[in-house]
Amino acid sequence: MVSTPRPATRLTPKGQRTRARIVDAAAELIHERGVAGTTLEDVKAAAQVSGSQLYHYFADKDALVQSVIERQADVIVRTTERAGLDTVNGLRAWRDLVIAEADRADGQGGCPLGSLGGQLAESDSRARAQVAAGFGRWSTAIGDGLAALRDTGALPPEVNPDDLAVTLLATLQGGLLLAQVQRDPRILETALDTLFALAVGRAGPCSRPAHAR
Repeated sequence: MVSTPRPATRLTPKGQRTRARIVDAAAELIHERGVAGTTLEDVKAAAQVSGSQLYHYFADKDALVQSVIERQADVIVRTTERAGLDTVNGLRAWRDLVIAEADRADGQGGCPLGSLGGQLAESDSRARAQVAAGFGRWSTAIGDGLAALRDTGALPPEVNPDDLAVTLLATLQGGLLLAQVQRDPRILETALDTLFALAVGRAGPCSRPAHAR
């Protein structure tokens, strides 16, 4: 997919809210149905906007998808930064949040950012680059927290926080994919808790027993 972005324009507060509503609606639909399964007509209905409103902000579906990728990355990175991964309690809360989200959806949907990469990486080079940049930002946010955690002695001094952040992301993505396919969020819980036990030991973030088998 190739899209020509519209020239940057300064939006009024009302325009910003309308644009955000369109992107939010598109993000939810795409996460539920996939990119191919979501039409602009679907987005118009969900966002309760007219065709002229939608095309005022987005030249075509490709441009809207690009904004959805940016939105998903922003939400994930912001949530990670606010979790406070520089403390064991913050890491524990982040772990619980990730598992709770997968549990709430019964594993459906996978990762909002990772699923976009899986759908678009081989067909849209620009989208692939956007998703990669989002993962880079996410990894940095995790790595910054883990670096601070190591400085307090909660992580062994030999642990490389950037390497652990990449490993954590890889574990998270694999766990979410398996949970999605098998409709069983316990897989994600097992994967994360095993990694934390290996990397952090008894100071790790496991705060509740695994789901009843």
